This record gives sequence, structure tokens and C-alpha cells, in this order.
Amino acid sequence: MYKEGVPLLAGTDEILTIQDELELLTRAGLPPAAALKAATISPAEFLGVQGTFGSVAPGRTADLILLEANPLIDIRNLRHIQSVVLRGAQLNQTQLSDAAER
Repeated sequence: MYKEGVPLLAGTDEILTIQDELELLTRAGLPPAAALKAATISPAEFLGVQGTFGSVAPGRTADLILLEANPLIDIRNLRHIQSVVLRGAQLNQTQLSDAAER
């Protein structure tokens, strides 16, 4: 489907994480950049909110993850999160761990 230009959207459920899903997409043959697009830009375009979400640019909502390594080299690098920016506030590993425990 990807090779034929069909737009793909990533989504999660109770069993898989987004990291799991993107790893499966790359194992199925998608380049890492296409898998990342399926989880970022493409959903924003589908929902008609690409002016606010889906990419990093001035004036857009600042919800993103900062990684320790490049996911374009290895999609599994999505599992190496340094911090998260949520609604403009940066959360480090300690804050993320504390939130997960609650």
C-alpha cells in the first residue's frame, strides 16, 4: 500500500504502544521516515489540524518527544526518550517516571 501511495495512519490500542506499531511498520518494509509520518503529519492532515499539530514550527502546539538517538537511523530509538514537551512544558525522565507511577 505504501509503495502505491496509500496514506497510512498509525494508531495504538491497549496491546501495542506507538513504538511497537512503528517498529512493525518498518519491519513490514516502510522506511523509518514514512513510519514517523504515519504517526505525526499524516494524522494531523487527515483530521484537518496540520496548522496546529503534526510538525514542529512556530505557532504550533508544542507536544513532542526528545530522543537520545535518531529514529531515522533505527526506529527502535523511539524507545530512548530523553524528555517530553507537553503543552509547552518540558518533562524530564524523573517527572515521567513519577507520572507513570500514579
